Amino acid sequence: MSTPIYQLALGADFALLQPELQEYFSLAPGSGRYGVGEGVFEVVGCRQKWLRPLLRLAAGEESFFPEYGEGIRFRIENHAHLDPFGRSSLTARREIFFPGTTRLFHDTTSFDDSGGRHGLVDYVGRYRRLVTDLNLGVTAGGRLRGVSEASRLFLGPLRIPLPAALDAKAYAEQWWAPEEGPAGKHRIQVKVIQPQLGLVLVYAGHFDYRLEPYPDGQSAPGYLPDRARPERWEARS
Repeated sequence: MSTPIYQLALGADFALLQPELQEYFSLAPGSGRYGVGEGVFEVVGCRQKWLRPLLRLAAGEESFFPEYGEGIRFRIENHAHLDPFGRSSLTARREIFFPGTTRLFHDTTSFDDSGGRHGLVDYVGRYRRLVTDLNLGVTAGGRLRGVSEASRLFLGPLRIPLPAALDAKAYAEQWWAPEEGPAGKHRIQVKVIQPQLGLVLVYAGHFDYRLEPYPDGQSAPGYLPDRARPERWEARS
């Protein structure tokens, strides 16, 4: 069984994470199991009403979306697998249950050690047309922090690096909150900020998490259920 990608990226710092986070991020290709999280976002979506029509144009990508809500239920599935190019990866499929509509948000995080690169890259959306580098760290209290760095767009054969003035950065933090509920809960908060537009997307909430076996004992390292598969894969990073 492969080493989990977050352990590959963090190295020795992986052991500094809260034990519950180490367990959460220990899913690896070939384990025969996938993760399921269910919970509530206290806030989720785009707070700026004037920006929502623009995000509606991107909703078909299953990444950004125009809705905003508070107290919104969500479900996430985490699938560890090898992508078609042999990279150890984690694909997340999120369902956000807004009143009247359900939004999907997909991404695949892969460990890339090709060429001069050594770390995590995140492919966002149903068509994987946007990729960003992830910079991870562990806080003194054992929380995981992540910041998206340089992003690139893939438009057919073109690979277009986004200049800093146009690029949006995601700032994420995840931790275990033992004081929440009788048994504690996972918590996450993410802000996506674009220099010209300000806060584009925010979500923050809590969830319970469990591991479930794949049907029929499926444990092939490259296995990914159809519901979590993107419309296309991207070999470039």
